[in-house]
Amino acid sequence: MEKSASTTTPEQAEFRMTSIMVPLFAIIAGVFMVILDSTAMNVALSSLVKDFNSQLPTLQWTVTGYLLAQAAVIPLAGWLSDRYGAKNIFLMSVILFTIGSALCATPNTAEWLIVFRVLQGLGGGFVLPVAMAYIFRLSPPHKVGAIMGMMGVPILFAPAIGPSLAGWLVEYHSWRWIFLLNVPIGIICVLVGVKYLPKVARNAVAGMDWLGMLLGPLAFSALSYGVSEGAHSWSSGKTIGGLIIGGISLILFVIVELRVKTPLLELRVFKSIDFSLGIVVQWVAQFALYGAIFLMPQFLQQVRGFGAFDTGLTLIPQAVASGLMMPIAGLLYDRIGVRWLVVVGLTLVSGAIFQYSLVDATTVASDLILPLIMAGMGMGLMMMPLNTHLMSKAPRNLVSRVTSITNGLQMVINSLAVASLVTILTSRVKTHADELQKAAGSGGKVSKEVMLTAGVQGFDDTFRIMIFIALFGAILGLVLRRTKKQPLSLSAEDDSASASAGLMHG
Repeated sequence: MEKSASTTTPEQAEFRMTSIMVPLFAIIAGVFMVILDSTAMNVALSSLVKDFNSQLPTLQWTVTGYLLAQAAVIPLAGWLSDRYGAKNIFLMSVILFTIGSALCATPNTAEWLIVFRVLQGLGGGFVLPVAMAYIFRLSPPHKVGAIMGMMGVPILFAPAIGPSLAGWLVEYHSWRWIFLLNVPIGIICVLVGVKYLPKVARNAVAGMDWLGMLLGPLAFSALSYGVSEGAHSWSSGKTIGGLIIGGISLILFVIVELRVKTPLLELRVFKSIDFSLGIVVQWVAQFALYGAIFLMPQFLQQVRGFGAFDTGLTLIPQAVASGLMMPIAGLLYDRIGVRWLVVVGLTLVSGAIFQYSLVDATTVASDLILPLIMAGMGMGLMMMPLNTHLMSKAPRNLVSRVTSITNGLQMVINSLAVASLVTILTSRVKTHADELQKAAGSGGKVSKEVMLTAGVQGFDDTFRIMIFIALFGAILGLVLRRTKKQPLSLSAEDDSASASAGLMHG
């Protein structure tokens, strides 16, 4: 076990930003490649259908299996970090992800690719929650916003460039390069991490919460699967089965975690009113952000006929704006707290979505530059500050458990957002198509012109609904309170002694 006497953190000495840049590079590299592969694979599916002579529903499991594997291991991340050390778990997860990536580039059958994608997801699921907790604990309280803001860059930048990068690789090279690119990044990340990532004190964890380790992964993965299947049909057996299994598992998981002495997820953090309010705001904000991130690419491809590569290029202003705003938001968080960053950020997002609601069949990429920049600025302004705010509302020795909770719930919310938006969009398009067909006085097959017009109107309606969700999130942001300054030196023993008191206030 690592001794606290040998543990070094930036809080135990005069802190310099340069002292954390190399460790931060290793963590950012790991986070970047994991998130990149969460979005890049969608573009390659049509190519895989031809290469493997398989069916799309089968190959869709290369995406679904990856996401479910991530959802399954997220609840374990915090406990394992406390038990074996954040550095060890982070490096092992990057190694597993890198090995999985190398294997994903080799198969000639769909079945083996699915197996290797699940292996890749098992490694990738640990990376983000462990990385967020790691950076938070290494950062002194007066610099935590600025440092977390730097780590937020890959979280928003990777999904933006993933489809265009994957589209370019698939079109001009091979889908296998989507995975091969991860190998050198993973190797560099591990080599730098082994040498430069500092150790943080482990938290004492007595015993193994075996029942929690069974119910937690089952609950999060089943809920994610059930909700994602809702995008196809909310009444299908897969959707209902996933939701029932996930819901029952979640209820049992909560009961178990509240009773055991050393729970897998420390649910007592919800006793903090500020934490509970913050996570509700995060859910609404996440839903609104996915409305902006998910809907616009769908409009460009389904209505305007853009390819994946052109769609990715069109969305670059959003990625650049969010990347530039992230460090600024971190500095502002250290000065003014989270409230106005969330309020202004979601107001910008709602303004961008309002402009999205005006699109039509003649919209071109240049028409979207301003709203894309607004959306990117809004996302960059509030995303990582809100995550940092949630971590700051829990005792520092429970931070690794908090990131497991927030990341697991975010995955479910993201799936819910996509499924809900697809349901709304499909319903509105059908309604408008029926109205247009009736107005034209024609029956039988719906013409392409009618479907195009109905598609535009359906997207416009869905964007308008998202405006109100984003504005609702901005109003909710007003309830967030600034975190009180903590002393710069706070040992693991001090954390444990103050944990119970810290759960009861902001």
